[in-house]
Amino acid sequence: MIYRSKAPLRIGLAGGGTDVSPYCDQYGGAIVNATISLSAFASLTPIPGNTVVLEAADRQESQSFPTHTDLPVDGTLDLLKGVYNRIRKDYGLPDGGLHLSTSVDAPAGSGLGTSSTLVVAVIGAFAEMLKLPLGNYDIAHYAYEIERQDLQWLGGRQDQYAATFGGFNHMGFYAGDKVIVNPLRVSPACIAELEHNLLLYFTATSRDSATIIREQARNVTDRQQTSIEAMHQLKEQASLMKKALLQGDLSTMGGLLDYGFAQKRQMASGISNPALEAIYTAAKAAGAAGGKISGAGGGGFMVFYCPGNTRHRVSETLNTFGGEIRPYRFTAEGLRCWTESGSKG
Repeated sequence: MIYRSKAPLRIGLAGGGTDVSPYCDQYGGAIVNATISLSAFASLTPIPGNTVVLEAADRQESQSFPTHTDLPVDGTLDLLKGVYNRIRKDYGLPDGGLHLSTSVDAPAGSGLGTSSTLVVAVIGAFAEMLKLPLGNYDIAHYAYEIERQDLQWLGGRQDQYAATFGGFNHMGFYAGDKVIVNPLRVSPACIAELEHNLLLYFTATSRDSATIIREQARNVTDRQQTSIEAMHQLKEQASLMKKALLQGDLSTMGGLLDYGFAQKRQMASGISNPALEAIYTAAKAAGAAGGKISGAGGGGFMVFYCPGNTRHRVSETLNTFGGEIRPYRFTAEGLRCWTESGSKG
């Protein structure tokens, strides 16, 4: 038997950063995001012996350890180790060895929620193998605890819920780790127009989001009013984005993204840099109505809204910066788990 899972990556459309503590604990956060056709995958295979083999197939990394012991969190394959250790502690594991193999359709640090989505996928594979009675909220919160508490990785809350639920969602974040996911019924025509007009551009750089998030959190703790007010405005942006999507009014999309990016720059110093600003300025000059950096900022993916037929001119301009336009589709499905019983390999 092979126990498999896949979970989708996401594009953040509005409210990014308001899902990070302590802001959401004190003021409440709100985000609009949508999952796309790039995914994280996990496969869990029982093997003979008493060894657990961890493999990140996309990065050609692999480690082996004796089963039924805590795996060392030492900077290599830590997300996989974190899930294994927590599952072993909470639910136990069957006798024998295990081979856990993963891959992700985007590099780490790209701003599409890769780390959290990978954690969700690995939990899904274990849940499929052990028949764990976990619902969507359970899995998302479990992933959040493993990443933020067990591993002490800094970050927000949106990615775990986007990967688990899938689709277009408006999410509210509150004190006490309370999260409310409101699925948005976006019309097929609106989704098709978004896919046509919204370019996903990889800047060919990755970033360490922890430094940015640490400064963002410190600004809230230190009552830096410029940063806090920017987060208030981003929360309002999420409400306006929700309204635009539900009403199919994409004429405001570029302006909303542009306004959000202006606010996001105020949250922490490392969110943008001269290279990203040059890309953004050139894209707007070529016809983009607005855009944003995906995730915490500092690099990774950017998205640009290109109304009418401007996407081709914007694409040509972006290609001169050495990055890559990535094709995608929006997806309605979140985490999917299944068992493969016929494979021999």
